[in-house]
Amino acid sequence: MICVSIGRGRHRTMIAEHRHLVEQGARLVELRLDYLQRKVDLARLLEHRPCPVVVAIRREKDGGKYDGTEQERLVLLRSAIAAGVEYIDLEGDIAAKIPRYGKTKRIISYHDFRRTPDNLEEIHARLAAMDADVVKLATIANSPLDNLRVLRLVKEAKMPTVAFCMGDIGVASRILCGKFGAPFTYATFHPERALAPGQLSFQEMTREYRFDDVRADTEVYGVIGDPIAHSLSPLIHNAAFQERKLNKVYVPFRVGREDLKEFIERCGELGVKGLSVTIPHKEDVLSLLDETEEAVREIGACNTIVFRDGKRVGYNTDYVAALESIEPAIHEPTGLEGKVALVLGAGGAAKAVTYGLKLKGATVVISARNLDQAERLAQHLGCGVVEWHQRHRTDLDLLVNCTPVGMHPKVDEMPFDKAHLRPGAYVFDSVYNPENTLLVKEARLKGCIVVTGVEMFVRQAARQFELFTGQSAPAALMRETLKKATSAAKG
Repeated sequence: MICVSIGRGRHRTMIAEHRHLVEQGARLVELRLDYLQRKVDLARLLEHRPCPVVVAIRREKDGGKYDGTEQERLVLLRSAIAAGVEYIDLEGDIAAKIPRYGKTKRIISYHDFRRTPDNLEEIHARLAAMDADVVKLATIANSPLDNLRVLRLVKEAKMPTVAFCMGDIGVASRILCGKFGAPFTYATFHPERALAPGQLSFQEMTREYRFDDVRADTEVYGVIGDPIAHSLSPLIHNAAFQERKLNKVYVPFRVGREDLKEFIERCGELGVKGLSVTIPHKEDVLSLLDETEEAVREIGACNTIVFRDGKRVGYNTDYVAALESIEPAIHEPTGLEGKVALVLGAGGAAKAVTYGLKLKGATVVISARNLDQAERLAQHLGCGVVEWHQRHRTDLDLLVNCTPVGMHPKVDEMPFDKAHLRPGAYVFDSVYNPENTLLVKEARLKGCIVVTGVEMFVRQAARQFELFTGQSAPAALMRETLKKATSAAKG
């Protein structure tokens, strides 16, 4: 179950949002009274409530906005209990001051906005002893392994426990806590009005992640990267899982370089069966794999890991996806054979695309801001290299952008000067959000033949889906889902 938090300044707005949420399927709502800007009218908020509620009045130190006296806050909490609310949220330092009354269930809570403490079990035991019906712990994740600690606590708890990590590193724990036994998780009414760091919206939790369908036996897949909040991989993979009616969920894992090794070694404890790999881990992950396909070894980059029979097996779905995107646009008998391609960038995506272009007989020149990195890639795959400031001097047939330049939100940037775009040249931009990057727009105006990053992104994800599931991917659905999402973001 999802508890949706509502924090608004006016009673009327809070009541309206409560009703709207129930119409959308919400079964439990948290009324954050600390957000109200006028004297709290409990009778007005509770008299015709359309579903059960949790009442919470958070102080600033607990992440709230309450600025009245503590005595007044305690009176409000007691009044809510007397009014018969279904749940009351009490911080551990005041729980003893407010006795149980009637049928109201007591959520005894703890919040830490700096870290996930080492003594989680001690804190949990202390809260559980305060006549609790539910224990709630919300802590900031400073490492992806904090998620594991918190979810293990949920699984081993003898009392109903809601525990998750806050912040963008902790998003996965909000989605997965139900798998480990939490009676509910928290979401916000609207994605732009999160009441706590990393809080997802009710719509995201229900439509994208299908929280209520995630069970103990649900298989977990995800994408690892840093940053990761911008990724649309969860959206399209979860849409595909849902379409195929598979008991799987795909979540974002923000993992920094310093945590990569331990995360890969321990993510199986979260039920992880497969991972997509993105910036900056496509090369670093190689040393952590037990087996790799030949393409991974040739390219020197991996974008997919499958956990199979106790082994970590690496694949690269980028290079085939790139070729399947570019080749249909080249209406010449020789295809890519003999074409001169300028590849911008020298990271994992550039390695994969360069490998694919070389397979098809293209002559490839690499250009990147990091000249040493570009030279290493050129030497590894047998390509030319040109310094970044001289990239426009290349006499090219195909321009390939494998840098993040032009990606949302920096949509007004482009990696190649429009003055040097030649009519009739082929331009492929691997950026998929937005689909129509500034490079794509300017290339079309110049009469270039353009391929957008949407095709490569969908095709590489479809191949990942097949590796994860052993089934054919609903590629058309994945493409439609991605296009809707990027169009909505643009609007």
